[in-house]
Amino acid sequence: MSVITTNIRKPDAAAEQVPVVPVAATSPILLTEVAAKKVQEIRDQESIEESMFLRVRIVGGGCSGFSYDLYFDTSTPMDKQLQSNGVTVIVDQMSLQYLRGTEIDYVEGLQGAGFKFHNPNVKSTCGCGSSFSV
Repeated sequence: MSVITTNIRKPDAAAEQVPVVPVAATSPILLTEVAAKKVQEIRDQESIEESMFLRVRIVGGGCSGFSYDLYFDTSTPMDKQLQSNGVTVIVDQMSLQYLRGTEIDYVEGLQGAGFKFHNPNVKSTCGCGSSFSV
């Protein structure tokens, strides 16, 4: 299970605004209603500026080669912006190729709580569930 990281970065005044593309049910990345509510709750609790969006990305590392990263960030001209259940999600082009079709949910259980990725592109995961290979 991947957990959201709330590294808050200050917006870059020089960054260009990228138009927001409305997301349909066939969106490359979809946040469930529960996940979207949790993102908004974190945004409110930590007083995160409206100019910051939820960045979803793939980073190298972990037992299986890749892991997920979630945090609030400003958009760059190279990012794709998506709307999912009222949350603006930004993703870089490299990560997008591995995230197409991914649903992000927020789950709570006996083993803890966090954001869970349902990614149809994943071929295998590690034993701890925090990294994957494609």
